[in-house]
Amino acid sequence: MGTTIRCTGFVLALLFTVNARAEDKAGPNDNKAPEGFTLLFNGKDLTNWQGAISYGARQKMTPEAREKAQKEADLKANEHWKVENGILYYDGKGVSLGTIKDIGDFELFIDWKIEEKGDSGIYLRGQPQVQVWDSDNSTGARGVDKGSGSGGLWNNPAGSKGKMPIKKADKKPGEWNTFRIIMVGDEVTVHLNGELVVDKAPLANYFEKGKPLPATGPIELQHHGDKLWFKNVYIKELPAKN
Repeated sequence: MGTTIRCTGFVLALLFTVNARAEDKAGPNDNKAPEGFTLLFNGKDLTNWQGAISYGARQKMTPEAREKAQKEADLKANEHWKVENGILYYDGKGVSLGTIKDIGDFELFIDWKIEEKGDSGIYLRGQPQVQVWDSDNSTGARGVDKGSGSGGLWNNPAGSKGKMPIKKADKKPGEWNTFRIIMVGDEVTVHLNGELVVDKAPLANYFEKGKPLPATGPIELQHHGDKLWFKNVYIKELPAKN
């Protein structure tokens, strides 16, 4: 009986490992942009992406200093951001990943997955952030943030519109989530798994508080020390708001 139990446990553990790997493999319909959208992540390599430099810091750099900082950031990004089975995987030990291109108004789709207690975010125009986290278990989720869910503009001033998501629409850690993010001017709308969680809320300028947002900037996948997975990242750039 003891031998049977041990063997069964081994088989179950093996099956769990195989299933986990299967879930981290892109499907036949993944990483294919719908009509009118462009792939930001091609499912093969880091084309369109580079190591992120803090937007606030880079604005103050000389061209020479920025070039040096970019090379250093790229070295770290290439070491810790990998494409595995059509999935963009981050081991949590490097730097944020940003688009090479600065982008203005847009509609963005992105699938993401975190582990239990995971924490990350999507920077827009180089500004933090559309929050990604396990708000039930993350050590950073305290007070009103506890159990609030992902999608809020977390770095906005306390009490401002959009800082807290309208509802919690996250799936369990380890499962895939889908953001649809629309940015027009300084207003951000976020849908999470088909649910509206932020409705046309102004994103605050984090690096130059009180000033208007920059007209363009990179989209960034935030390093917060946790493992991350992404797929189905595609974008439609929109005409600038008059």
